[in-house]
Amino acid sequence: MYFRKARLIHAELPLVAPFKTSYGELKSKDFYIVELVSEDGICGYGELEAFPIPDYTEETLDTAILIVKQHLLPLLAQKEIHTPEEVNQLFGWIQGNEMAKAAVELAVWDAFAKREKRSLAKMIGATKDSIAVGVSVGLQQDVEALVQLIGRYVDEGYERVKLKIAPHKDIQFIEAVRKKFPNLSLMADANSAYNREDFSLLKELDQYNLEMIEQPFGTKDFVDHAWLQAKLKTRICLDENIRSLDDVKQAHMLGSCQAVNLKLARVGGMSEALKIVKYCKDNDLLVWCGGMLEAGIGRAHNIALAARDEFTFPGDISASNRYFNEDIVSPAFALIQGKLNVPVNPGIGVTLNLNVLQKYTKSTEEILLDKGWS
Repeated sequence: MYFRKARLIHAELPLVAPFKTSYGELKSKDFYIVELVSEDGICGYGELEAFPIPDYTEETLDTAILIVKQHLLPLLAQKEIHTPEEVNQLFGWIQGNEMAKAAVELAVWDAFAKREKRSLAKMIGATKDSIAVGVSVGLQQDVEALVQLIGRYVDEGYERVKLKIAPHKDIQFIEAVRKKFPNLSLMADANSAYNREDFSLLKELDQYNLEMIEQPFGTKDFVDHAWLQAKLKTRICLDENIRSLDDVKQAHMLGSCQAVNLKLARVGGMSEALKIVKYCKDNDLLVWCGGMLEAGIGRAHNIALAARDEFTFPGDISASNRYFNEDIVSPAFALIQGKLNVPVNPGIGVTLNLNVLQKYTKSTEEILLDKGWS
C-alpha cells in the first residue's frame, strides 16, 4: 500500500467537566487527527494524544506534530508498506516520540483493515463483541462531591472506578468511597505524586481492598517501585514508566509491578502494544487498556485492542459522553449495561462526524506524499 497524502486536523473539544490529576487540570482536549489516504483512496485515521504541556511525558502536542511532519510522514513518502507492522520498524530509529509514532502507525492499521474489509478488532485477533469498561475520576474538591460523582457512574453501569489521588487527597477519600461502595471494583492512581518517604501512607491503602495502586512513584523509577511492591499486598500497576516491551521486561524482572496500564499512544502504536500483550500473558502480568481522554478516533483504536481475550480487567475507555457533550465520530460510543460494543465495520468501525469536527477544528493542513516531500 502506498500513501499519497496526509491531512492533519487540529481540533479542541471542551470537556464536560474539568479533569484534575496531581499533574494539573484539563478543561479541554486539544489533539490532532492524522488522516492518511492510500493510492486507491482508502482513508486511515489515527489520533495524536500528546498533551499541550510536557507533564505526562516529554512529548507535547506541538513537538509531536513537528515530528509527524518533519520525520514520520517523509518516511512514508513513496514507500510501499506491505503490512502495518512494517511501520513500527520504519520508525524504529527515531528515539522516543511514541505518541507521534502511534498517531501515524494507527492510521496505517486502520487503512489496512479497511482494505481487507475487516474490523481492526478482528484483524488483530480480538474475539469480543463488547467490553466491560471502567471510569477514571479526577481529583475532587471534597469527599461528598467524590462520593456523589461515583454514585452516578455506578448507576450508569461502570464496573470499575479509578480514583486519582494526591497528598492530602488520598486516605480520607478512598475510605469514604469504600464505605459507601463496599463491593465496588476500586483502584487508585497517584500519577507519581509520592515517594519512599510516603510508605506508611501507601501501606495504609492495603486495608481498602483496592484492585491496584497505579504509578505511585516517579516515571523513570523501577527500583523503588520494586521495593514498594515487595512490602504491599496490593498490586502495583505501572503506567508512565511503560514506553516499550523492554520497559515491561525490566519491570517484570525487577518485580516493580504486578499489572501494566497499556496505552497505545504511550508505546508507539499497535505493533508494540501487541508484543507487550503477549509478554504479559506469558509472564502472568495483568494487562489492561488505559485512556488518554481520547476523542472518538483514539477511543475506537483502544476498543479494538481491549477486545482481545487477554484483557480481562475493565480499562479506562469509557463512553464518549464521559468526557464530551459531542464526539467527532459516528456513532459515538455509548455505555450499554456497563459495556461498550466493539465496532464491526471495516477498520476502526466508525466514521468522522464532519458537522461536529468542523465545529471544533482549529486548522487543517494537507501534505502530499506521492510526489515527494512538499
